Amino acid sequence: MIIGGGPGGYEAALVAAQLGAEVTVVERDGPGGACVLTDCVPSKTMIATSVRKQALLDGTSLGVHFTGGLDGDVGGIQVDMPLVNSRVKDLARAQSADIAARLVAEGVEIVTAPGRLVDPGVVRAGDRTIEADVVIVATGATPRVLPGAEPDGERVLTWRHLYDLDEVPEHLIVVGSGVTGAEFAGAYRSLGSEVTLVSSRDRMMPNEDADAAEVLEEVYRRRGMNVMARSRASSVKRTADGVVVTLEDGRTAEGSHCLMTVGMVPNTSGIGLAECGVTLDRGGFIQVDKVSRTSAPGVYAAGDCTGVLMLASVAAMQGRIAVWHALGEAVQPLRLATVASNIFTDPEIAAVGIAQRQIEAGEIEANVVKLPLATNARAKMQGFNDGFVKLFCRPNTGIVLGGVIVAPRASELILALSVAVQHRLTVDQMAHTFAVYPSLSGSIPEAARRLMLPVTAAGL
Repeated sequence: MIIGGGPGGYEAALVAAQLGAEVTVVERDGPGGACVLTDCVPSKTMIATSVRKQALLDGTSLGVHFTGGLDGDVGGIQVDMPLVNSRVKDLARAQSADIAARLVAEGVEIVTAPGRLVDPGVVRAGDRTIEADVVIVATGATPRVLPGAEPDGERVLTWRHLYDLDEVPEHLIVVGSGVTGAEFAGAYRSLGSEVTLVSSRDRMMPNEDADAAEVLEEVYRRRGMNVMARSRASSVKRTADGVVVTLEDGRTAEGSHCLMTVGMVPNTSGIGLAECGVTLDRGGFIQVDKVSRTSAPGVYAAGDCTGVLMLASVAAMQGRIAVWHALGEAVQPLRLATVASNIFTDPEIAAVGIAQRQIEAGEIEANVVKLPLATNARAKMQGFNDGFVKLFCRPNTGIVLGGVIVAPRASELILALSVAVQHRLTVDQMAHTFAVYPSLSGSIPEAARRLMLPVTAAGL
């Protein structure tokens, strides 16, 4: 039994079915869960539109001009928001249908209902009670709501309300400058909104690579975004024709809409977990070990409800690991040091392995090189001036420990570094690997060459 049909749930179901288990997935919203229907897939679809528009606006440096004007609002590039949102929703539904078809083809039963654990081996799904040898909880998380800033779905919004807007917001105030806030702030600025980003910290995305966050903030400011650092929102109120955000220091910011991106809370309350012996932390997240086991026998958990790196790829791997372990297959515990992540801003920010802050804190000894993207021939041809490739390796062996890429489609480029980290490749091995010329990926072996260990007389 799997409670939740998001990446952690449906990937677990596919593995279990392929191993010969009888599998039932309980999902109240639809296959794919919130990830596919309201969160990850819709947001990245909308962001793709914003990136395309920004590329058109930036085309003048490549000799592309618009005779109707370069102002996206008057005679220039227009955004049809109803069409954008229709495409977003249609694509999400299509992706959910594809997942459903795959599950059914593998013999998985799908029950559309809320799921509740009534015993470590018993799940209630709607009006059905189903016994199981193994239960996997993959119920996900939902946007956090701050007291005094409750969303109304019209002017005060979470990202799940965005796809019902009839037009691009005139002035969008984004509260929260983490990954989600940075993604949507950049997207709506490119779509034509005036954007104010309210950040409670000294810089955007305080938990990400500092060099990468600095590049992105410079890009955002250059595009006309108002980034308010060290500004914590205390309340959001509707006005006659918009919203006013009051900060803790008494300042205010006025706009037409406010988007709240202040974190996630797990969907773990009211589904019988604590009553069945599943331990939750103070935030309500399910406590799991590195093979996804909870404190209750036969009960596993995967995905955002565990609070372990809220990424779809991590959720999917947690679900697979849970099944492999529960069904007695050979399994490697989850290794967070090998997880690749991406922030879908423009430019994108991708990372894998260790972080520079660990090096600076003295936790890990590593050599570092950072190559500006502006020196890459392909980047020059395409007019990309912002970004870099950063690589970390062990000082003595040259084993690649991680890296950061800030570039267009960094999500695709990071795979090379992810493979290197996963398989403990050295910078020498990467340096001797062919790359297409010219290409953005060519900066990866170039960075490796700059970290190659010198050949000593003793090594000849």
